[in-house]
Amino acid sequence: MTPERIEAVRAAMEAIRDEGRAGGDRPALAHRLQRILAVLDERIAAMAQLREAGRTVARELEGVERGLEPEAPATAPAPRQDRLGASTFIDKGWHLISQGDYPGAVEALRRALDLAPSAVEAQALLGWAQMLEERLDEAMATFAAVLQHDPQNALARVNIGFICLRKGVFGEAIEHLSRVIREGRDRRATLYAHFYLGLVYLERGMHDDAIPFLTRAVELGPNLIEARYDLGRALWGAERLEEARAVWRDGMETGVHSPWAARCREAFDRADAGEETPRSPSS
Repeated sequence: MTPERIEAVRAAMEAIRDEGRAGGDRPALAHRLQRILAVLDERIAAMAQLREAGRTVARELEGVERGLEPEAPATAPAPRQDRLGASTFIDKGWHLISQGDYPGAVEALRRALDLAPSAVEAQALLGWAQMLEERLDEAMATFAAVLQHDPQNALARVNIGFICLRKGVFGEAIEHLSRVIREGRDRRATLYAHFYLGLVYLERGMHDDAIPFLTRAVELGPNLIEARYDLGRALWGAERLEEARAVWRDGMETGVHSPWAARCREAFDRADAGEETPRSPSS
């Protein structure tokens, strides 16, 4: 973006803020702001891709300077794909994501892409691991690349929805996640679309709206202990205290080796002691 365009966007956001302080229509203003933020997210993803392309050129120039052969042009034969070998690292990456080892997952999935550069599943999972490592801009760029190869990729779209949630762009998050649920192309993506949509409503304090989505997430993924933890939080916030305790108890017993089982136990013990339970995501 040019400096002039950046200033224009800044002025637009300041105008929205001023209208809100003056008593303007806050839902309409929020919608305008969400649209601006969505465009910025797209530009950030595009710029990240452009930066990576520049780094590739820089590496090629460094190789030429050292007397090495430059990388083959785009018209050269496609690199050899070891899809069988890559599948081992894809499975390992998914397992590490589910265990919360996101740096390990990134390493495994990059290895998968070394073996099979066109493996869209590996690239989508890599974006997921980057996202869970809080590398949101890198993840957005990775997902944008996935959608270039596969515009219908549900796993990329569901995680773009989660990034929108993390950035507070709730309207865009709901649009992406609802689309994944509506299309139902990928069971794993559908599971996480329900989970993340539940988190959108939980983040906004809409506990009754969050409960059906989190309940469905638990039904689709009984071993997703994190969903049980957050379902318990939603039930607790809706004053359905015994149901919340039962969900946390199930989480403790189902995911004995999961870090989220410990979170469930902590919430259950705090509830037993009459203490306040966490009400914000990831707290």
